[in-house]
Amino acid sequence: MRLPTRTGLILAVAGVVVALPTAAGALPSGATGSAAVAANSQTYQDSTGENPQAPDITTLTVSNDDVGIVTFRVNVPNRPQLGQDMVVDLFVDTDNNAQTGSADFGGADYVLELIRGEIALFRWDGTGYTRRFGDPSAVSLTFSYQGGVTIRISAAELGNTKAFKFFAIVESGVVVDPVTGDLDFTNAVGDAAPGGGVGLYPYTVQVARPTLVVRRVVRTPAAPRAGSTFTLRMTTARSDTNAVLQNGRVTCVGRAGTSRLQARLARVQAGAVTCTWLIPANARGKTFRGSVAVVFEGLRASRSYSARIR
Repeated sequence: MRLPTRTGLILAVAGVVVALPTAAGALPSGATGSAAVAANSQTYQDSTGENPQAPDITTLTVSNDDVGIVTFRVNVPNRPQLGQDMVVDLFVDTDNNAQTGSADFGGADYVLELIRGEIALFRWDGTGYTRRFGDPSAVSLTFSYQGGVTIRISAAELGNTKAFKFFAIVESGVVVDPVTGDLDFTNAVGDAAPGGGVGLYPYTVQVARPTLVVRRVVRTPAAPRAGSTFTLRMTTARSDTNAVLQNGRVTCVGRAGTSRLQARLARVQAGAVTCTWLIPANARGKTFRGSVAVVFEGLRASRSYSARIR
């Protein structure tokens, strides 16, 4: 894997970046409408047929899931397979500020580059796109290729971006020097999207607010008994990460008939929200009504239970 300083690399390729986006623009014509926005997927149309010999980007689609994984799909129908002579660059202006990234690349703060079957994330350091110690990790970065490239990466690894602009370049005919590893673009041809200087494609990351999901409620014993303790254990998990809750503020409410019971235990214990009450010895035949609730980082989950006391 090469860790290049990228200043001017693509600009040196004749014919590829003549119409490189130069400023942030409005949503290009051909982008999908409200239906796609509701599903948080946007499709962008690129001009086609500029160079019959070059890779031809037709459409690009971006979407994200509730965990914040962003998926870029760049369709290149005339390149059904990924060739060893191909380079794919996806430039992303993660803060929507052209002054903080490369002026040559529309203010892009990051570039995701696919070359010779490897993909890497590079960050603008003020003079070039590099990979340095302390830069955001790229553990979520993956790709696949079939009639175009699909790239996935967490928004957290793109500067925790909530809204960004981007453009893509796909080239073929790139030669790699087997000794130095340098790239030779002398005979390279390619396509940039968007073209025509209309501006970078805009996209907004929409992540649904997570919830606490109740996985299971266990009663010990199976029904409340007079003169004995009764415990409700509720297992909950975050909807976005599926992580089981390990702490939080617990509220336990219990009644035997009309008498309120003081909880003997009210805490998250061994991954379960736990409430324990002592059922009075004279409560046989009455109705026990109890509820378990937990609040963690503003998220709340609760369950109620009632049964006749034996």
